[in-house]
Amino acid sequence: MIADPLFWLAAVPGVLLFGISKGGFAGGFGIVTVPLMALAIAPAQAAAIMLPILLVMDLGAVWAYRRHWNRDLLKVLLPAGLVGTAIGTLAFRELSSDGIRLLLGVLAIGFVLWRTLLRNPAAAPASPSAARGAFWAMLSGFTSFIAHSGGPPLSVYLLPLRLAPSVLVGTVAVLFACLNWAKVLPYWWLGLFSAQNLLTSAALAPVGVAGVALGVWLHKRVSETLFYRLVYAFLLLTGAKLLYDGLT
Repeated sequence: MIADPLFWLAAVPGVLLFGISKGGFAGGFGIVTVPLMALAIAPAQAAAIMLPILLVMDLGAVWAYRRHWNRDLLKVLLPAGLVGTAIGTLAFRELSSDGIRLLLGVLAIGFVLWRTLLRNPAAAPASPSAARGAFWAMLSGFTSFIAHSGGPPLSVYLLPLRLAPSVLVGTVAVLFACLNWAKVLPYWWLGLFSAQNLLTSAALAPVGVAGVALGVWLHKRVSETLFYRLVYAFLLLTGAKLLYDGLT
């Protein structure tokens, strides 16, 4: 098990946030977790530690929203997401730790800028598009494989559809549950499941489960706007730190 106190200071709040996001806010700020861990350990190791935790969290999220998900959307999103997972598998060994840090930093900062500067709350709901959905789901599958950061690309497609909140959360929960299970064999093939990583995952899993339960409870009880603003500010700082680390 990892003994570095800095890792635990980053990992515990990161996993808790991921669980809250998965349980109540469609995974939008789950992108925080691996970048946070990557401040203390290699990004690839952070992704390996997170995968078993995600598999446990997925069970709670899918059960909580088992009656609230869009089957038609998943028919488009899931196959494209699996293609992105396959691309991520092939590309993973070609990416250095600094390269992944740069990618995470760009994703984090780009996602915050997109959500805060380019969205238009007054716009009419967009219509579903198989082509757009497949593109963003494929990119989501790729970033999800690399760093469990599939939420931002998927949000670019799903949020303009203005789905009912529970349907949005449920659809995202089912999609990523399938994609996360699809990562297990590739992660094993890449040699990412060391004893140290698995023991660390086991220690953090209860934090993730608690986060999912808290997210389900908060889903209709907290101002989503305020919560997102706080997380976006934190994500912006984390992204800037990762960009600096990757460049230097």
